[in-house]
Amino acid sequence: MNWRRYFWPVVGIAAVIFSLLLLWHELRGISLDDVWDGLAAIPTRGWILAALSSVIAYAALAGYDHIALLHIGKRVSWLFVTLCSFTTYALSHNIGGSVFSGAVIRYRAYGTRGLTGQDVGVLVAICWITFVLSTILASGLVLVFEPQIIDRFSGIAHHGLSEAAGIAMLLIVAAYVFGSWLHLRPLKIASFQLHYPALPIVARQLLIGPIELLAAAAIIFFALPEAHNPGYFVVLGVFLVSFSVAQISHAPGGLGVFEVVFLAGLSDMEPVGVLAALLVFRLFYLIIPLFLGLGIVLFFERSQFSRTES
Repeated sequence: MNWRRYFWPVVGIAAVIFSLLLLWHELRGISLDDVWDGLAAIPTRGWILAALSSVIAYAALAGYDHIALLHIGKRVSWLFVTLCSFTTYALSHNIGGSVFSGAVIRYRAYGTRGLTGQDVGVLVAICWITFVLSTILASGLVLVFEPQIIDRFSGIAHHGLSEAAGIAMLLIVAAYVFGSWLHLRPLKIASFQLHYPALPIVARQLLIGPIELLAAAAIIFFALPEAHNPGYFVVLGVFLVSFSVAQISHAPGGLGVFEVVFLAGLSDMEPVGVLAALLVFRLFYLIIPLFLGLGIVLFFERSQFSRTES
């Protein structure tokens, strides 16, 4: 039905509007000069480490595609895969609906390297599974070792419940590994088949996948002021909650949603410092990659057009 085509975009726009209203209410006493002062207060070392963390995050995202190609047994040049992955995530993170928008970009790029529609479908599925698995693993570890992280959002102590949830998440990861060891049957949907990843693939998922989340959270951590800084592990926990909520909201780039949740999670810190760190995150993780990704797309399309003409 036609309404389904517009449902998630409408949800995403509504989430942005609602979150921006909440954000305006939260920051109504902060001026642009305050924000600029917060950015200026970040030391050079913080800027450099935040930038390096962004590079590591996107390098790990390229690893997602390499893992998926290894799973389907397709050989594509390392440089092409890295550029394709970078462009895919740079655009999809800003557009929203990363699974679907990423599938379109990958189909266009990998189709020129001989991959079929089903190959790209499996590749997208493996990348998505790697992300979800990494999020569950990282979240489980945070809840087990920092169970008070939920208190920052609920205001009520749920340490026992947090630890239980963390253990349950780790058991899900263990079950995934066990399923690989059992060589379970492939998932079949009509003509589409998704084979269970072999143990070496799973090991790479559990190793490379979480690095992207750890590095992305580090961008914010290195940009945060030292005063009342709760430490990296807490920042990681707040980041995982904020990033997950932003993804679920379908808001383009998580605009407003990510900031509102993150400010709530670090309510004991000066809002100006937190907001400045979040702007640094958007700069290094979203804005700069977006412009670089658009440049790569233009170069790729121009090269394809030249080949067609010749």
